[in-house]
Amino acid sequence: MRNIPVDLGGFKLMVSEAPVMKTREDENGNVVPVTNYEDGSQQFVVSLFAKRKPRPDGGRVGKGEEIKVTLATDPGDEFDEGMYVELIDATGSPWAMKDQQGNVNSGLSFKAAGMKPAGQGGLSSAA
Repeated sequence: MRNIPVDLGGFKLMVSEAPVMKTREDENGNVVPVTNYEDGSQQFVVSLFAKRKPRPDGGRVGKGEEIKVTLATDPGDEFDEGMYVELIDATGSPWAMKDQQGNVNSGLSFKAAGMKPAGQGGLSSAA
């Protein structure tokens, strides 16, 4: 199962590391851009601190955690550390990989079509 829609409306998302071009190491050890396997478009990555919004009854909400989100579009230069944002068309994809010792590592990766400053209407990709 891939690309499951994710509703993060109950969370405050704060930029903890500004968006950058997503890269990887190729088989020769060179750093190369990561592109979308379907259309070849450049990918970007942003680190966000996700913390549940305060509960109406005043109960505890927890400490939150940092997540990395792959963006399908260039978010532009307007997103700095500490800025609150909303994701556009966020999805989650479960993954699992077996390492050389036979151990299985698994997790959830996040993707979004783009992001915008929190509280702004419209669906721009901020490109």
